[in-house]
Amino acid sequence: MATNPFISSSSSSSLNRYFLSRSPSFFLSRTSLKLDLFNGTPRILTVRCQDRNFGSGNPSFSSNASDGFESKKSTVSVESSVSSSSPSAIDFLTLCHRLKTTKRKGWVNHGIKGPESIADHMYRMALMALIAGDLPGVNRERCIKIAIVHDIAEAIVGDITPSDGIPKAEKSRREQAALNEMCDVLGGGLRAEEIQELWAEYENNSSIEANLVKDFDKVEMILQALEYEMEHGKVLDEFFLSTAGKFQTEIGKSWAAEITSRRNSRLGNKLN
Repeated sequence: MATNPFISSSSSSSLNRYFLSRSPSFFLSRTSLKLDLFNGTPRILTVRCQDRNFGSGNPSFSSNASDGFESKKSTVSVESSVSSSSPSAIDFLTLCHRLKTTKRKGWVNHGIKGPESIADHMYRMALMALIAGDLPGVNRERCIKIAIVHDIAEAIVGDITPSDGIPKAEKSRREQAALNEMCDVLGGGLRAEEIQELWAEYENNSSIEANLVKDFDKVEMILQALEYEMEHGKVLDEFFLSTAGKFQTEIGKSWAAEITSRRNSRLGNKLN
């Protein structure tokens, strides 16, 4: 008899000995086999039988006096589904390395030495999603995921900024093509589909989570601008002016106001 990979070997032996000693008609009237699905994989949850000798001497079987059946909850070994092969996963992660080494062009254009990378920017956005207070109807985990992938296509197309003069529709087309290529490298599957969905949700600003992460994108940028002003003695008005009045959520507005207040206090102190 073939081994069932979803039941432990000891449980399987006990079940086999018991089942082989009974006629087919016995099972039609006296046993109940309960199945369930876990991540799409069938598994045995419970085997119930009216025979009081079933499992005798085996402490893993217990009596249920309420219905005359005995129950055994199987020890289930569930193998994790792997949506990507190891080579595909490593190829994808190697491609994502560019996010760590590609500097954000806005800072480069303003002469900032050693500016943040694309990955730096996305990481702090993910932290923002993590520490934000609980918001009604907002899926925090989804916000973190969106933050992690929203600029992922820049691993191929680079950081396209308004100063490049590329129309928004063309920028989106290039990034979508790059994302498709990256998901092909990953080997397709559920994780690739999820990355596509998260990216599109952000790109289309189509959910409350996307609204919030869009705000975090701007908040992270002006916070970084303030930090560079303090570190390099520069005035980076452009970044504050380009985001003013464009925040969609209360937390985005609140955090932006706090950053602006700190900047104004600093500039005021410098003038005095």
